[in-house]
Amino acid sequence: MKAAVYEGPRTVTVKDVPDAKIEHPCDILVKITTTNICGSDLHMYEGRTSFETGRSLGHENLGEVVEVGSAVSKVKVGDYVVLPFNIACGFCKQCEKGLTNYCLTMQPEPALAGAAYGFAEMGPYQGGQAEYLRVPYGDFNALRLGEDAVERQKDYVMLADIFPTGYHATEMAGVGPGDQTIVYGAGPVGLMAAYSAILKGAGRVWVADHHQDRLRKAEEIGAIAIDTTSEDPAEVVKEATLGLGADNGCECVGYQAHDSGGHEDAALTLNGLIDSVRFTGSLGVVGVFLPKDPGGAKAQGKLEAEGKIPFDYGLMWFKGQHMGTGQAPVKRYNRALRDLIAGGRAEPGFVVSHELPLDEAASAYEHFDNRDEGWTKVILHPDGRR
Repeated sequence: MKAAVYEGPRTVTVKDVPDAKIEHPCDILVKITTTNICGSDLHMYEGRTSFETGRSLGHENLGEVVEVGSAVSKVKVGDYVVLPFNIACGFCKQCEKGLTNYCLTMQPEPALAGAAYGFAEMGPYQGGQAEYLRVPYGDFNALRLGEDAVERQKDYVMLADIFPTGYHATEMAGVGPGDQTIVYGAGPVGLMAAYSAILKGAGRVWVADHHQDRLRKAEEIGAIAIDTTSEDPAEVVKEATLGLGADNGCECVGYQAHDSGGHEDAALTLNGLIDSVRFTGSLGVVGVFLPKDPGGAKAQGKLEAEGKIPFDYGLMWFKGQHMGTGQAPVKRYNRALRDLIAGGRAEPGFVVSHELPLDEAASAYEHFDNRDEGWTKVILHPDGRR
């Protein structure tokens, strides 16, 4: 089968790899019809993680079940399913608490927790930017879709990661009806966080970024754009709130945050968020931060390469703020969000700018990594459809 394979920094090739197959009675085999390139994939693509060469990428996956293991009882051949990027067992201590993002069973390293498809430090599993994908514990991990699955793949595939992740940011931030919310980052996850806040009834939602095409997307869904090339988000929000700041906020950028001049600063958006949110407000941080960054020393400094950043904890403590962090437990949200899509209440596919065949993955990665104008979210179709 064909797959998008990481060959080294900024090098992805589409080539033949060993066929995915059933390896355990609880596995299912999915023919991937739609798979996304995620901002987290870019961390690996740029060589800023420990991701191994020769592995296939892709953790945002949707497709048709073509084979099931002997112990699978719920999922059937022919079902269309969307797959949480978290690979979870469903029965370990963490999964029993609903923390499928920190599953202990599927992570082979005893000192770590959490597993994912085609992701650094999250197990040996191959990614879904491929023609087929093996899904462990298919009955637990696969979310079945309805009769509109084929024609609405652009919406439903967002349930694999970015829609639940954006929603998770708003949950950790405690966003509720009437709230005033600031989102740092207008990339796909930031747009999903803003969209989720609006779905929850937030009174005003600001989105801060310096990419004009992404800010336009934010305005299209009813958010207030803050162009960081000319405005300080904290000052904009304070001016609009009698100097108090937003009720809550979300960080959706991560450790490779850049200012408008291209200077990389891992603490930039975190510290901006602390400054922007009022006393006793809550912060939801879903932007990726890692304990080890192989490219960090060159891009920022030795401490940043070890995950140690100049974080303004003193101001956060003084303001009595609360912060939630980490990857999203997708299964906590994906069923309800699926039903919002099915009912016509949510259309997260608005973020998509390009739909391409798998064979064009290398070019798609290059454009998306360059943040080229108009490349806000890329979908790949291994079955060749556009």
